[in-house]
Amino acid sequence: MSVFPITFSIPEEKIVDVIPIKTKYQSSLIPGQIDTYIYQNEKDYYDQYKDSMFAITTKKAGWDCMRHYEILANGCIPYFPDIENCPSNTMALLPKELLIKANSLYKNNPILTSDSEEYISLSNQLLDYTKNHLTTEKMAKYILTKTNHASVSTILYLSRDTGPDYLRCVTLHGFKKIFGKDCHDYPMIPHLYQIKNMNYGSLYGKGITYTNLLDTDLHSNEFDKTIESDIKNKKYDIIIYGSYHRGMPYYDLVMSCYDPKNVILLCGEDIHNCDYIHWANRGHCVFVREL
Repeated sequence: MSVFPITFSIPEEKIVDVIPIKTKYQSSLIPGQIDTYIYQNEKDYYDQYKDSMFAITTKKAGWDCMRHYEILANGCIPYFPDIENCPSNTMALLPKELLIKANSLYKNNPILTSDSEEYISLSNQLLDYTKNHLTTEKMAKYILTKTNHASVSTILYLSRDTGPDYLRCVTLHGFKKIFGKDCHDYPMIPHLYQIKNMNYGSLYGKGITYTNLLDTDLHSNEFDKTIESDIKNKKYDIIIYGSYHRGMPYYDLVMSCYDPKNVILLCGEDIHNCDYIHWANRGHCVFVREL
């Protein structure tokens, strides 16, 4: 059965080059404490992580959370209580052993400073891991490698619901960065693109991290017009459904034209009731966030 773990990821351009200078021990943003959610834009939100040695992050409805990646990308060390209890195949692509070390460092060194050898070493290991394994492009390449599609040149990335969906959005960003127009998103996911007069801040999570990323030239309106004939003519090497939970347009048509192994399904939901087994048994490769 072809079921693989997957996680959120973060655009490479959001990751700091080096560990920033620290001005405080811990971020004032505490998960679950709404009165600490005071940041209204991405810059201020990111800056408070850059200034902090540590930031608390926790399991939400699912273990995987975009906050983990935002903390890491800004050169801050996550303090993640109970990460030891995370199932082995959930958040499998994160550096859990390093995060467990981070917990120990946070709890056992009350006089720790940002210039200490332990802190410098661990913060740089985590930043290097983020750059090398957790970017959106690395996640796209991971999918292609796991499904034996590393040599493909054209991809159709299908969605039904175009609203915010972290896994669908950040993973699509990775494919668009690698393939450009040769990865066609249908329908267009508007908030991923740099569109004038779009109120990104009104979107889930104030649009932080996952919006306003791509030049509109990376989407072909002409390909939109020929979507059905292009599927019938097998224009694309593979087809990816960004969220099989949120809709699978043209699925019957796709299955009449494509080998199931060339149709990849993503599940970014917190709860899925093991329905991925059904799709894997149909011959698809399925990537599940909360496996």
